Amino acid sequence: MLVDSHCHLDRLKLEPYDGKLQGAIDAAHERGIGQMLCISISLDNVETVLDIAQQHPTVLASVGVHPCDVSAGTATREQLTAWSQRDKVVAIGETGLDYYHETESVAEQKASFALHLEVAGEQGLPVVVHTRAARQDTLDLIKAHGNPEHAGVLHCFTESWEMAQAAMEMNYYISLSGIVTFKNAKELQEVARKMPLDRLLVETDSPYLAPVPYRGKPNEPKNVREVAEFVADIKGISYDELAEITTRNFYKLFSRAQQHRPQ
Repeated sequence: MLVDSHCHLDRLKLEPYDGKLQGAIDAAHERGIGQMLCISISLDNVETVLDIAQQHPTVLASVGVHPCDVSAGTATREQLTAWSQRDKVVAIGETGLDYYHETESVAEQKASFALHLEVAGEQGLPVVVHTRAARQDTLDLIKAHGNPEHAGVLHCFTESWEMAQAAMEMNYYISLSGIVTFKNAKELQEVARKMPLDRLLVETDSPYLAPVPYRGKPNEPKNVREVAEFVADIKGISYDELAEITTRNFYKLFSRAQQHRPQ
């Protein structure tokens, strides 16, 4: 079994499935993807993500506000705490810092990220972290406000090996998306080569960032297999071994997911 550790099921392009999300989920199952983690990004879509997880047995949920969405409204401590206790919620986030797309809301991003980290620690949940062009601030806030016992994951990782090392020293995992398959992603491929297997996750971040050979097309969870196959080749191991290891890592990090694991 393989797990898509990060996807946005409420944003998938569902025309190939007559507009039905179950079609995309079934297509993933047919390719050996047994479970997927659906990520919320804004105050507006948390309930949608929670509903999707309730309606689909193999979908889990993460709750939070993306750094690029904080200007439209940030979550309160009370909201995050209440969401974190909902059924099938296994993580807090997507949260973090993005200084590439959002330069006007740095203070709001930092405050929101710190709050997400604190609530996650209080609730014993890992954090799903987005970071772009904010390496040192991301690491500093994790160190200052995070709980290393539960830690989290730097998702859709595109940063340096040095940042990956620093995050892993704080008990974080690193998740690779379809970007690792791109021809110009040499630095990221080198990070993948160096990554210890026990800290590795794979994801689609669908509907974005489809891996080769689907680059430029809408992405969906079934394509996490291409990511896993590519990374397995980089690591010099079989796809089956990579799938087994990343799945084991997923359930170790997202421990609440164990109770919803497909039989």
